[in-house]
Amino acid sequence: MTLIAESVSMRFGGLVALEDVSLAVPGTGIVGLIGPNGAGKTTLFNCLTGLSAPTSGRIVLGGRPLPADPAEAMRGGVARTFQNIRLFGEMSVLDNVLVGRHSRIKQSLLGALVRSPGFRRSEAEAAERARAELTFVGLDPDGRRPASSLSYGDQRRVEIARALAGDPAVLMLDEPTAGMNGTETAAIGTLIRGIRDRGIAVVVIEHDTKFIFSLCDHVYVLVRGRMLVDGPPAVVREDPRVIEAYLGTAAC
Repeated sequence: MTLIAESVSMRFGGLVALEDVSLAVPGTGIVGLIGPNGAGKTTLFNCLTGLSAPTSGRIVLGGRPLPADPAEAMRGGVARTFQNIRLFGEMSVLDNVLVGRHSRIKQSLLGALVRSPGFRRSEAEAAERARAELTFVGLDPDGRRPASSLSYGDQRRVEIARALAGDPAVLMLDEPTAGMNGTETAAIGTLIRGIRDRGIAVVVIEHDTKFIFSLCDHVYVLVRGRMLVDGPPAVVREDPRVIEAYLGTAAC
């Protein structure tokens, strides 16, 4: 299921955050999005996940317009994590992941109120799936601990498990390795490749360009709200415009 942004622009009053940005995420593979601070990366992510409606242009997933509503976008097949971790700290790890799964539970309000057999079966299946995702990301499937008691890196993993529980076709990761050391970063890279191997397309925002160039199949470079260049990592890495505008000679 391909996610496509066509000539997307985003304006906040007189401020142009995105201008005529186009991007394509194929149904498989890992796509990187890099650029300096203020380039518009998170704004583009917000548009691609239904959190914001672009001022102009359109976003299409699997040939259908993506709704400008996060819940509808998730049901349509797009899930995300955030730059700043957004977990319910006092809830258990398992319950946090279940939040992501509930978008796929189809039960009536009456069934939920009376806890019908169908509702209880759906809840049990959701819990089983949540535990499976915790296992997949490398965490204890029991999930009884409060989310706030986990390390920073493990909280990132809970966020990823929660997103995966919603059965996304496209997973958007906003700086998943921020604040991590080299060992933790490498482990997240292995996890992202595992997600790709499940047939889920992954889009990654990161400031760590070495991580992006070693991980991704295709890289987009956003500068001042415009798409500067895109292509395979080896090509983007050596592009003089990228070196001048973003990376700098030392970073290459």
